[in-house]
Amino acid sequence: MQRRDFLKNALGGALALAAARPGLAFAQNFANTPASTAQTGNDNPGLAKLRGVNLGAWLVLERWMVPDVYRDTNAQDEYSLCLALGDQAKARLDHHRETFITADDFRWIKDRGLNAVRLPVGYWALEAPKPYVECSRFIDFALEQAHKNGLKLLLDLHGAPGSQNGWDHSGRSGPINWPKPENVQETLRVLESFAQKYGNHPALLGIELLNEPRDVVPLEILQQFYQDAYARLRKHLDPAVAIVFHDSFRPLAWKKFMQEPAFSHVILDTHLYQCFSEADKLRTAQEQLAFAINRKTTLDEMQREELPTIVGEWSLGLPGRTTDGLSPLQVAAVTRGYGDVQLLNYESTRGWFFWSYKLEDASGWNFRYCVERGWLPANFAA
Repeated sequence: MQRRDFLKNALGGALALAAARPGLAFAQNFANTPASTAQTGNDNPGLAKLRGVNLGAWLVLERWMVPDVYRDTNAQDEYSLCLALGDQAKARLDHHRETFITADDFRWIKDRGLNAVRLPVGYWALEAPKPYVECSRFIDFALEQAHKNGLKLLLDLHGAPGSQNGWDHSGRSGPINWPKPENVQETLRVLESFAQKYGNHPALLGIELLNEPRDVVPLEILQQFYQDAYARLRKHLDPAVAIVFHDSFRPLAWKKFMQEPAFSHVILDTHLYQCFSEADKLRTAQEQLAFAINRKTTLDEMQREELPTIVGEWSLGLPGRTTDGLSPLQVAAVTRGYGDVQLLNYESTRGWFFWSYKLEDASGWNFRYCVERGWLPANFAA
């Protein structure tokens, strides 16, 4: 099953009325339980809390987000799309890249009080093996526009050779072959090329080493890769540039890992959704809100026991059945509340990035639409 197959039936939302659920330890979760400033990075005035959006489906395609790019094909991922289009792939992908995210979008993001963007790219971004189409000039454009608008950019390796998770957004869905030594080594080479090319750009916030490696990837392989990548990249990066790694859906597996002083400016990334598992699909609206509130316990532990933490992906997407039987007024309340509860939690971390900035569908995964509907604040400036 694909990572986001459920999305055609998903609905954004949740409700601040969660405190009314019997037995919910609302006050306990939010009273006097912030992570330490050393872990959030807020003790350093040069490190503003990150409030941002992902520029998803721009340089790494996802069919559910931009189905028009996949028109007239049966392709399910970027690899198969480029294969199906053949010589026409570059023209179609370049047109999408030139029009989906423009300078106006960066201005809109700045004007909403956000200060960062997370940019997913594939291992094919700079040097594209067939059938992929490289996109280096669009990374240059994103960094230029981020700098022009006072935004920081987190460069995220979203797709790695062999696929780190088998999902479509790794570039190619199917088996997870990334742990093979030759694929790990090629990933290290690609990451180092990113660091060499962009490591001193004034807009670069950090480089994320690998997006969502599945929890079936052996932990020892992943930890060694993260440490090897740090050694390869840090020598090319400005000291203020962060090295970010994803928790591999094992949020508490990183205690005593890559700690100072041996490792500097390392950030742990976690992605929080409530719509993929069977348990997610069975919750009522009130139960979804309660679950969202209580996730702060794990976030606090990650920051206290592990590393400064960001929530690199979250949305207002919930399974459709969560709001079955609710009136339109209740659905809107659920949607606003779910956003409020998450923001309440994530503001206690190093920062957050909503997934995603925009897509073709008007839903709880479309940040612009959520803001325009009033489901999220009109301005995020502190």
